[in-house]
Amino acid sequence: MKRILLPAGGAILATGMLAAGLAGTAQADDTIADQLMAESAAKAVETLEFWTKSDNAALKSATAFNPDALEVTKTTFKGGYTSDTKPGSTAPIGEEKKTTAKVQNVNLPKTIGKVFFELGNGKLYWCSGTSIQSTYRNLVATAGHCVYDIAANKEVVSKWVFVPGYYQGKTPFGVYVGKQAFTHYDFEIYEDFDRDYAFVTVYDGIGGALYQPKKVTKAEFDAYDGEKEAKDVEVSRDEFRKAKLDPKNEDLYWAQPEKADEVTGPDYPGAEVSKLEVTQAVYQAAKIGQGQGRKFGEPITESVTYNEALAYMTKQGAKWNNKGELTKAPVPNAEAPGTVKADKRGNSYITHYYVQLWQKPGSAKKWFRTDFYIIVHELKSVGRLGDNVGGQGFAWNQPSGKYVRTFGYPFGPHLDGNKPYTGVTPKWCYGKTAHKALTIASKKVEEQQSFKCAVTAGYDGGPWLYQYSNAKRLGYVNGVTSLIADTDDNKRYDTITTAYFDGETNVVYKAAAATASGKLIP
Repeated sequence: MKRILLPAGGAILATGMLAAGLAGTAQADDTIADQLMAESAAKAVETLEFWTKSDNAALKSATAFNPDALEVTKTTFKGGYTSDTKPGSTAPIGEEKKTTAKVQNVNLPKTIGKVFFELGNGKLYWCSGTSIQSTYRNLVATAGHCVYDIAANKEVVSKWVFVPGYYQGKTPFGVYVGKQAFTHYDFEIYEDFDRDYAFVTVYDGIGGALYQPKKVTKAEFDAYDGEKEAKDVEVSRDEFRKAKLDPKNEDLYWAQPEKADEVTGPDYPGAEVSKLEVTQAVYQAAKIGQGQGRKFGEPITESVTYNEALAYMTKQGAKWNNKGELTKAPVPNAEAPGTVKADKRGNSYITHYYVQLWQKPGSAKKWFRTDFYIIVHELKSVGRLGDNVGGQGFAWNQPSGKYVRTFGYPFGPHLDGNKPYTGVTPKWCYGKTAHKALTIASKKVEEQQSFKCAVTAGYDGGPWLYQYSNAKRLGYVNGVTSLIADTDDNKRYDTITTAYFDGETNVVYKAAAATASGKLIP
């Protein structure tokens, strides 16, 4: 495998520097490049919130990564590969239950999923990837260009997460935030696509929606400054009437009439009474007995928290300075007409006052209750990636011309604009890798491995699995899709490529596989 010592057009700054580079080409510290991604738990949670808020809206809006730099139309072949060490492999994690499936009735591995990230231009993309064996069961294999933003000073991409089994906004096995990316030095520094692979350690997964709706009272809803929503629920007329007559019921009920209710007196045929909340002064001035505007039972006093009491006072016009001192006394208004006592010692309450409201109902077709929700942040750990979906093995310096099965999520169009894939479900290809090494002058590729597979962008980063067991759904990662090529110039992609996984790839993999990442929550 080639080694690039200086970028194209670069100047040799000193003879000693060049000599040092030549002397260190076989050393591990000149092979491995690694960068932190979400280096802290706080940063990881920020990344999770970005992708999962508003029902995983950002995940749903991402599209397949399809930069012009990855399009290939001219390829050539040369002699075979030269192994730099002996062949080797690392066994996969776990075993699926055996099945009696036919040979080509392919059982998709649980390990595969989508890699999501943000580039420097703010656009959201996905590639494919897979869980792979590691000491801490926390490792993802994908393409180097799905981790490093080669167009932006070769920095790692932002907000990188892996979602195994992703399907239309669903995250069945959780979301895993990337902590540290490992790739070959030559890819990070020189954009050498003969080294287009990456191994990313991830934190333990977070399952379910990070933002959960929590039902609250109207007062709590009004006082909440964060994300919130109100939902109208159709109810029966009996529930509507019962709620309107219950002095202690604080839910918001309303009718959708064909003709509006008519305010009338208690003696009017068909008239019905409901409660109307008023200020203490209006209540005290009202007469007792049956009649429009007369008292509706005794005042209702509810025990509340200190913060709920303050929120109610704010609705009445109360104001505080930055020291927490009251600067404007509350004045009851139509929104919050009750009286309130706020006591830090735990004796806070709100008193509500009601009078009678007599109406002759219009011909209402439907009755509704408005439910109020605040969106709260709830994190739930689902554990380690490898424990949840398993992990493929790893193989290096394997011979060419062997059968592999590749997986990924294609979505982008062919060169002629045809778009046969939805990107919703994973696809697979099966066959032998080419005996000869592929060269692509436009990408400085000298020794990539190739494979006939007519997929499109989005498939890149997906695994090439050697000795894949359809029963176990496990094999050995012996490549990840790097480039897609139209080799016969008919404007349809027909070939995918991977960097050849050799001994130096194993050095990078071993470093990543031995690195812990930790948990976001206990």
